[in-house]
Amino acid sequence: MGPLGGTSMCRHRLEPPNFRENKVLKRPSVAGSKIRNVPRTMHVPAAIPGATMRNPYYPVGLNLAGRTCVVIGNDREADEKSAALRECDADVCRIEDPAELRESDLAGAFLVISTPQDEALSARLRGLADRERFLLCCIDQPKHGFVAMLAIAKAGPVRVAVSTAGLAPRIGKLIKEGLQRAMDGRFARFAEAIAARREDMRAKHPAAEDSSVRRNAMIEAAHGFEADVSFRYPGWFEER
Repeated sequence: MGPLGGTSMCRHRLEPPNFRENKVLKRPSVAGSKIRNVPRTMHVPAAIPGATMRNPYYPVGLNLAGRTCVVIGNDREADEKSAALRECDADVCRIEDPAELRESDLAGAFLVISTPQDEALSARLRGLADRERFLLCCIDQPKHGFVAMLAIAKAGPVRVAVSTAGLAPRIGKLIKEGLQRAMDGRFARFAEAIAARREDMRAKHPAAEDSSVRRNAMIEAAHGFEADVSFRYPGWFEER
């Protein structure tokens, strides 16, 4: 599959775990081990009586370099997701017309992002994801996918992601915009300078026993940097 729906084979394949809710992972018993059976889901009580809550998502960063990622859709959101994936050096395959989607198009995919608000398409993709074992995000349709897009503020090498488990995307966007204003050009230069110092320290002190030297040097380099965060709320909101 090429950028407009041609054919491209996945160069890497990583089997995601079995995304079934309310299962328990069976671990082998090892003497002295702290490993134990862990429920797959934990329920967080609603902060406000009567509110509908979803389990919080576990945020991760994916190394997508060289992995096949499929973006389905022909809108601004699909354009943005395709660009963001290419920024991560992913092998991006674009299917602009969902009607042209074939099951073989998704064979070998690592991540699939679908932007159309199409219930039938999203349900079909979820079935394929469970069978073919790829990660799936259906934008604004969390019941079908199991990956949620995070609101990301970025500057230089730094990425700060905000997740609301798909329940309050507007809040996530506003937090991202506030962070982005603070993460200006000066911040980017500082982050890059810190990264350069870290690489220099690793080159000068590469031995494992020098880890404390490297750590203390970076603590000293970051001394004086602070981040202040505050929030304001609308008039209708009352603390509960």
